[in-house]
Amino acid sequence: MARFFEKISYEQFTKDICDDKELYQGYNLPKRSTKNSAGYDFFAITNLVLHKGESIKIPTGVKVGMDDDEVLLIVVRSSMGFKYNIRMCNQVGVIDSDYYNNMNNEGHIWIKLQNEGNSDFEIKQGDAICQGIFVKYLTVDYEQTNENIRTGGIGSTNRGD
Repeated sequence: MARFFEKISYEQFTKDICDDKELYQGYNLPKRSTKNSAGYDFFAITNLVLHKGESIKIPTGVKVGMDDDEVLLIVVRSSMGFKYNIRMCNQVGVIDSDYYNNMNNEGHIWIKLQNEGNSDFEIKQGDAICQGIFVKYLTVDYEQTNENIRTGGIGSTNRGD
């Protein structure tokens, strides 16, 4: 399998975000800003205000496919953290390859930002809000294979939902 980003289905979009066909058709998939950028910028679907001291869960409308021995790490954009003290609540998001199109969840990637700065932070539709970096990973030799199958969303790996 190759690495790729795609939009969640319109059905998932209406369930997670809203029933607005124009908004669904208008947002962009992640992309790199320069040819040597490691990260793929994820863009805000709508305008948002992140008030100081607040955290907010933000849908990206995106899912990702990748090889079994890869992970997509989601991190805040450097400038947001450095200039405005905006952080991801989990610091680094880990998107496993089996998150894509699992039984009960299409693999919609969400991010949760928190504002630890001194003022409100405005995010405009189309602003880059985080970045995803693909990484190959290794496993231990002679590992006993775990046959669990992911069936849900965030935090579902060991719950069986």
